[in-house]
Amino acid sequence: MTSYGVHSARVANINNNVTNVELSRSNFKVIDKISGKSTATYLLGIGGLSNKTLIQNAKAKMLENANLIGSSKAIINVTTENHTTIVNPFFYQKTGSVNHVMLLSNVS
Repeated sequence: MTSYGVHSARVANINNNVTNVELSRSNFKVIDKISGKSTATYLLGIGGLSNKTLIQNAKAKMLENANLIGSSKAIINVTTENHTTIVNPFFYQKTGSVNHVMLLSNVS
């Protein structure tokens, strides 16, 4: 048996949320780094989730960790990563993750 891993990352603003933050003054503060992760396991090629669903689940977990409701926080710097671990011929596992830096804007 052999095993190997494949990793890819995409840095882009892939969300549909638009946030305008004025950065001409020191009116913001980085308060936390947040992320979300989702994993799917396949046995003999059966099971798991699509890459799109993995990323959607990871983003939902990241947003849940961000605690955005009732606050003036913004999420920026989107990084989406996929990693596949393969143990031939029976098992492979896909992991999707979404990483961001969270800002607090309009700080006096």
